Amino acid sequence: MDPTEIKITAEPSSVDPESCKFTVDHPVFPGRSAYFGNPERSKGSPLIERLYAIEGVTTVLIADNTVTVTKHSAEEWMTLAKKIGAAIRAHVQTGQPAISEAVLASTPKEEDIKQQIQRVFDTEINPAVAMHGGQVSLIDVKGNVVYIQMGGGCQGCGMANVTLKQGIEVAIRRAVPDVGEILDVTDHAEGRNPYYAPSKK
Repeated sequence: MDPTEIKITAEPSSVDPESCKFTVDHPVFPGRSAYFGNPERSKGSPLIERLYAIEGVTTVLIADNTVTVTKHSAEEWMTLAKKIGAAIRAHVQTGQPAISEAVLASTPKEEDIKQQIQRVFDTEINPAVAMHGGQVSLIDVKGNVVYIQMGGGCQGCGMANVTLKQGIEVAIRRAVPDVGEILDVTDHAEGRNPYYAPSKK
């Protein structure tokens, strides 16, 4: 495969300036997702190893044909994105799996993930957001993808994306590191203070 035929678009996050999502026009991890919070977990996963070889990369979330990277480097995304794009192209060109079988085998069962996340919601997240009239519900877990919904003061709140990224997502990943994507299915065009913007990953 000619690497120049692999098209990748980079979209820095509007919520977290240290995060950028790369969308690839070729399958990367079809129909699945995986999160890597440190380089040690990347061992044996070819694409993730390539990405952690780039100075400044801190976390990687791979989901279907998207790769979301966070950085701690002062280097601008315009420069860093070229290195990340080149690493993704080089991997896709090999035709190898992006993620090791060991990582896939270590993923907890859906029911175990549900129980652990519900415990976090009951003991940590909901007591915190309740102070602002909000509530967060676990809607479902499919594979290791988590679907949540915000209600009360959180629904339609302009800070909902920030709450998700800086609070809820951090708490979930701390409790269940093997969780993949965390998706907000709330209709934020409804609620008390609708801001008419879909949730961005």
